[in-house]
Amino acid sequence: MHEKIAKSILSARNGMNIYRGCTHGCIYCDARSTCYQMEHEFEDIEVKINAPELLEKILKGKRKKCMIGTGAMSDPYLHAEEKLGLTRKCLELIDYYGYGLSILTKSDRILRDLDLLKSIHRKSKCVVQMTMTTYHEELCKVIEPHVCTTKRRAEVLNIMREEGIPTICWMTPILPYINDTEENIRGILDYCIEARVYGILFFDIGVTLRDGDRQYFYRKLDEFFPGLKETYIRQFGSAYEVPSPNRNYLKELVRQECKKQGIVCDTNRLFEYMHLYEDKQAGEQLSLFDFC
Repeated sequence: MHEKIAKSILSARNGMNIYRGCTHGCIYCDARSTCYQMEHEFEDIEVKINAPELLEKILKGKRKKCMIGTGAMSDPYLHAEEKLGLTRKCLELIDYYGYGLSILTKSDRILRDLDLLKSIHRKSKCVVQMTMTTYHEELCKVIEPHVCTTKRRAEVLNIMREEGIPTICWMTPILPYINDTEENIRGILDYCIEARVYGILFFDIGVTLRDGDRQYFYRKLDEFFPGLKETYIRQFGSAYEVPSPNRNYLKELVRQECKKQGIVCDTNRLFEYMHLYEDKQAGEQLSLFDFC
């Protein structure tokens, strides 16, 4: 872990990444890709140590309130967060200044900040997104080794349901010949139905592989799934998008189950929902893109 004095903290669309790199060890992580031009080892986490100061300056100066997103490139609840508490400090600012929050994680460390999530949602809107790739606990420990398993993530979703905080499941990536089975998809769906999630994002049922990411993924295939790398190379070559051979059947399965359960699975609609700021105290809804 090393510290960096950052020059900025929010993207043009109000996305925030306090950390760069990851210690969760997921075998498929796109953030390892060389296109992101990371100048340090992936597990040597870069910490934007001045993130709260930068964020407060921006939030104080914005003309209109909006949703602040975090977790798209680096999980806000890495192991380092336990000691540093930078995510919590930023959530305190989002809460204090009355902004909304859209937060994505794989970690149950988010429960530490449940008080702030509830407070943000009372004033505007808080959307908690949880990645869930495999129903099988032992497989989860292989493909996502250094973070809580799917069963625990489902428990987090249930807690959010009890607190009235809307949730979205990222059912992605689904790795060809590893977790692209009907049994696995139905297992994740059962968790989502129990938690009464607002939506499920599943994209095209597959995984993306780029330079840097692909090499690491293939090393892990050799380690845990001997012979599977050769199948990938033979079937997919150097393609960026690596779809499951079962994708059409599995996508339709998810769509039909979501329709039956009243769960939103339209990608555009879900992203619009996550970007829509709500001021509950004023009774207003403002579009992130129109006003921020």
